[in-house]
Amino acid sequence: MQTVAALDSLAALSHPTRLDAFRLLVRHEPEGLSTGQLVDASGLSQSTFSSHLAILVAAGLVVPEKRGRQMIQRANITALRDLMLFLAKDCCEGRAELCEPLVAELSDCC
Repeated sequence: MQTVAALDSLAALSHPTRLDAFRLLVRHEPEGLSTGQLVDASGLSQSTFSSHLAILVAAGLVVPEKRGRQMIQRANITALRDLMLFLAKDCCEGRAELCEPLVAELSDCC
């Protein structure tokens, strides 16, 4: 991942509504959620939430998928992985033992 893409992703996630929506979508992988389900979970109006969703899509963090008459939104797990690796790749200047707690926490959740 390049610095500009990482900054786009971080900027997209820097709002509570977008961060909550993205985390909700990650929890619902691989099936995703309909746009209506996301709107309901946010408590916002459709138009307000749509602007937040558009930012996540533009950053490549969310991928819309048409299923019948519904738009299903899915978290782009590859983009999440790339962002996490970008942030931690040079962790602790190559001293792996300093990153072990991070790796251990990630392995517990997965």
